[in-house]
Amino acid sequence: MPVIGAAPLFVMNGAGWLAAAGFEPALTRFESGPPAIQAVASGTLDVLFVGIAPVAVARAKGLPVRVIAASGIGGSGFAVQPALAQAFDAAGGKAGAAFAAFRAKAGRPAKLATLPAGGTPTVALRYWLKREAVDPADVAIVPMGIDAVQGAMLTGAVEGGTVLEPALTLVRQRNPAIRTTAYATQMFPDLPGVVVSVTDGARQRFPDLAEALVRLAVRARDLIRTDPARAAPHIQAALAGGLVPAGIYEAALRSPAIAFEVDPRAIVAATKASLDFEVEIGDFAAAPSIEGLFDPSAYLAATAASR
Repeated sequence: MPVIGAAPLFVMNGAGWLAAAGFEPALTRFESGPPAIQAVASGTLDVLFVGIAPVAVARAKGLPVRVIAASGIGGSGFAVQPALAQAFDAAGGKAGAAFAAFRAKAGRPAKLATLPAGGTPTVALRYWLKREAVDPADVAIVPMGIDAVQGAMLTGAVEGGTVLEPALTLVRQRNPAIRTTAYATQMFPDLPGVVVSVTDGARQRFPDLAEALVRLAVRARDLIRTDPARAAPHIQAALAGGLVPAGIYEAALRSPAIAFEVDPRAIVAATKASLDFEVEIGDFAAAPSIEGLFDPSAYLAATAASR
């Protein structure tokens, strides 16, 4: 996915660490998780850096894929246009009152752009709206692709939206009047935006793959945390081909919207809570089981020396 939560992949590939470990990656970009899962089902892909929900559904349906590591926690922010920002200011930051005031003044609900149902930013948004006691009649959620959310915010076609990093940083730089009122890391704590999943078939064909991926993910996470300026050019090359300044990606790596974690055990509870919530909002008739979904063995092996 072309989002900051997949930054460890872009670093380990761009820095040549994967090649040095004996792997020759061929990267394919997807705008959402379901098409990536379809590619896995067809045998086209071996490794996924995508959101948790599509992987959980795929696993529950019998697709032999497991989560071996976390990657990015959160990854998006809820950004608003000036009119909605003013409503938040007048309401003292209380979302329920802000959306109600906007609707009363505009004569219609606020239009909010986000990814299609099941996308992590969408789950975080709807969870936050419920927690903040926002009347569903005061908002109109408009699902669209990652790039379309960015465009809708920049053109003013919507009053707000859950914008994924690095687009969130880019949008706010291009239009400083747009403001972030909440970050995914606060909206749904510990909810994984991107996880690392590997098919059972790939692990059989490449016995060292899972442990190598986790070991390099830890190395990439450490570089991102300690020296984002060095990590940023690799994300820039992967996502923009040098067309967007590296400073945008450095700022995105430092954003409160994202936290980087590798240990898959850290996201189990939030994953279960999010899947249960998706049943509540109608994404699933029943939550997909997470039995066997997480396999921490590669993480434990890769980090054994440091424990």
